[in-house]
Amino acid sequence: MPMAGFPVATSSVEFETKITPVVIISCLMAATGGLMFGYDIGVSGGVTSMPSFLKEFFPTVYDKTQELQEDDSNYCKYDNQGLQLFTSSLYLAALTATFFASYTTRVLGRKKTMLIAGIFFIFGTMLNASAVNLPMLIFGRISLGCGVGFANQAVPLFLSEIAPTRIRGALNILFQFDVTVGILFANLINYGTSKIEGGWGWRLSLALAGVPAGLLTSGAILVDDTPNSLIERGYLEQGKSVLKKIRGTDNVEAEYYEIVEASRISHEVKHPFRNLLMRQNRPPLVISVMMQIFQQLTGINAIMFYAPVLFNTLGFGNDASLYSSVITGAVNVLSTLVSIYSVDKLGRRMLLIEAGLQMFVSQMIIGVVLGMKLKDNSNHLSHGMAILVVLMVCTFVSSFAWSWGPLGWLIPSEIFPLETRSAGQSVTVCVNMMFTFVIAQSFLSMLCHMQYAIFLFFSGWVLVMSAFVMFLVPETKGVPIEEMTDKVWRQHWFWKRFMNDEAGGRRISL
Repeated sequence: MPMAGFPVATSSVEFETKITPVVIISCLMAATGGLMFGYDIGVSGGVTSMPSFLKEFFPTVYDKTQELQEDDSNYCKYDNQGLQLFTSSLYLAALTATFFASYTTRVLGRKKTMLIAGIFFIFGTMLNASAVNLPMLIFGRISLGCGVGFANQAVPLFLSEIAPTRIRGALNILFQFDVTVGILFANLINYGTSKIEGGWGWRLSLALAGVPAGLLTSGAILVDDTPNSLIERGYLEQGKSVLKKIRGTDNVEAEYYEIVEASRISHEVKHPFRNLLMRQNRPPLVISVMMQIFQQLTGINAIMFYAPVLFNTLGFGNDASLYSSVITGAVNVLSTLVSIYSVDKLGRRMLLIEAGLQMFVSQMIIGVVLGMKLKDNSNHLSHGMAILVVLMVCTFVSSFAWSWGPLGWLIPSEIFPLETRSAGQSVTVCVNMMFTFVIAQSFLSMLCHMQYAIFLFFSGWVLVMSAFVMFLVPETKGVPIEEMTDKVWRQHWFWKRFMNDEAGGRRISL
């Protein structure tokens, strides 16, 4: 597909854009992939605290929760590899699926990749809700994990490419906002279904995942693919037509030619994964990989996966633990709204650095309180100390929700050039799922052996990641997605040494 004939220069062109209803509706539909992801995160922690679920699939854990022996630590009553596999299998499957998703995103487009994700979600929901044994339950989680791999590959790219530059951050964070809404819905549903008599409430919790799965599938059918994806696959006129529709103007020549030129360059790259390792692509690769590792080492999944289990472990009881999880879920949603409002005003770096301080302080307080009050394995906190722990958990969740949660997905989705964007997003999702799997599979064992020190462990990593942001993560607020090389990497005190003459100079002169 020849795309030559467009002169190349380094001058910057301001694109004429409007915030059109098409953009808003398309982004809302695409972001339902986050709703499904969040629901999967929240529902697993809730059902694993339900006695009826444990009795049917994990009887040894059920027995431990019913009657602790005198020499047993309250921290260890949920320490079971099978129980952890129920949660973590989703992320292991997502890790594998993302490599296939990279291919479909590039060859079939963002739209069809989201549709594939929706189909996996629906199938996995059916398996989980009707499970009669542990293998069936695990296979359902694996199918959901494949959906996560495809959705997390396609949705952030879709949102970044379709959004006008000045509100790209806010629209992209819709994905993370829907993640938090999904977690909150899961916590509310778990709280309600845990009270259903007959012990089948967990099935309803798992079955209701079909609602966000259906929303994503129908949304993927209705939306147009991004102009970047259409042009990259050779549909130039269709891409230009969609660009006019989403920008609300016929004056799209500047942006259209820039996308065409970026697409021409991307077609010269025969091995995008290999090209990621080239010197000029190392800055976005390193930042994307480290942000995924750091996002998990904040300890957020340790809290959100197992919030009901965690509060139960602290002696809150089943109802209180689920209720406390609903509170943290609501804080998560409201705090993500802060990020949507401020990310394109304050910038990415300020949110990350402020949140680092807040997360460090709150986790240190949690670790110290638990260390002082639960040394004797008394299994209970005083009422005042229990409230303090919940407040500090909410403080931690709020800071994560307006920083590392949404920005961990936003920044990688906007810093790769088009020729390596799908491959870069694939590596981003893969690393995220790998470390999510590690945390999910090991947290309960870590809680058993490290006890209160687990929170001190995570708080130490928060200091490391805050220093990383301060020195090595550049500001990308307001920078057009195809101009990152010239306006970000070439201007950064450290990363500019990785840029060569071939890495820039791709702007279109009109």
